[in-house]
Amino acid sequence: MGIWPLDPVELAQSLIRCESVTPVEGGALTALEDWLQPLGFKAERMPFQDQNTPDVDNLFARIGSANAGRHLCFAGHTDVVPVGNPADWRDPPFAATIRDGVLYGRGAVDMKGAIAAFVAAAAAYLSDINREPTGAISLLITGDEEGPSVNGTKKMLEVLVGRGERFDACIVGEPTNPAQMGEMIKIGRRGSLNALLTVRGVQGHVAYPERADNPIHGLLPLLNALADRPLDAGHPHFPASSLQLTSLDVGNLTTNLIPAKAEARFNVRFNANFDGKSLEAELRRRLDAVRRPYDLSVSVSGESFVTEPGELTEIVANAVQAVSGSRPEFSTSGGTSDARFIKNYCPVVELGLISATAHQVDEHVLTQDIRDLAETYRLILHAFFED
Repeated sequence: MGIWPLDPVELAQSLIRCESVTPVEGGALTALEDWLQPLGFKAERMPFQDQNTPDVDNLFARIGSANAGRHLCFAGHTDVVPVGNPADWRDPPFAATIRDGVLYGRGAVDMKGAIAAFVAAAAAYLSDINREPTGAISLLITGDEEGPSVNGTKKMLEVLVGRGERFDACIVGEPTNPAQMGEMIKIGRRGSLNALLTVRGVQGHVAYPERADNPIHGLLPLLNALADRPLDAGHPHFPASSLQLTSLDVGNLTTNLIPAKAEARFNVRFNANFDGKSLEAELRRRLDAVRRPYDLSVSVSGESFVTEPGELTEIVANAVQAVSGSRPEFSTSGGTSDARFIKNYCPVVELGLISATAHQVDEHVLTQDIRDLAETYRLILHAFFED
């Protein structure tokens, strides 16, 4: 492609210079409005609040009408994680320094570089067709992805769909490539379940165990029941579900006391063989078989999902291959993302930059990678709307 109407690297620098550490907006959404509105996008700020969580501002911007054709949404987040000690950075973390073709700064990879690439791609696409799209292009941008994820994407979608907005497909700009561009797109994610297992006993002196009931001794067979065999053998698009113990606690600071309570915390990253309810049922079935009283508290932060290979995955994979020369792997690896909310409304895939330095000191990205991602997004727009 030739000259970019909006330069994706310059946009990325501008976004990085906005100190938008969750939940602070930091000027990032304002910058997006300033770029998108002259292109014809209608931009709307969508602030939300909830009990015991910080207020968060968000942005929805759309050009065209889904009533006249299909609607492709790009989803992302302008909030970033804290920088840690700024003195540990070679350059100030919000300076957006470019050195030897590399852009440094918090959010360069996760994920201001991808947002900049999509804005530049949308500008280039609209310049290519020299009219409004035959359907709708939108950006769904939250400031609450790196935080509790309560006042962001989930609430935006509920409001938008509640008033009649319709989405046909979505691309999330999370960094998806492990080491080089073109390696991977994410077509799903494992679910995540956190649990607290509690066993209660009777406190007593270790010299008189007959007068006590040691809850640690009761906890161990329950943990063995959970962890002694796999939860499943895997799924066509996922590895086997993984249960990992993360903490064992009794709060005991002395050596001669049998505690009254023992707790264990664990996390399960589960594949599409389960949903949260069926996984909890399996965990309780295993625990019940031990015949030791227990309490189990469970929270599911995201359900497993997969976008089966089809039109959307092929459009994205073909664009990636055209730019990088590599056919990307369809993967469900890694943690979770806001795609877990979007999958309830339309097919969704994730495509972004290289993830190696995300959340690290001296987070960075090749400027050429930002340009290549912008070109990939531009090709996706052409293919999706068949222009």
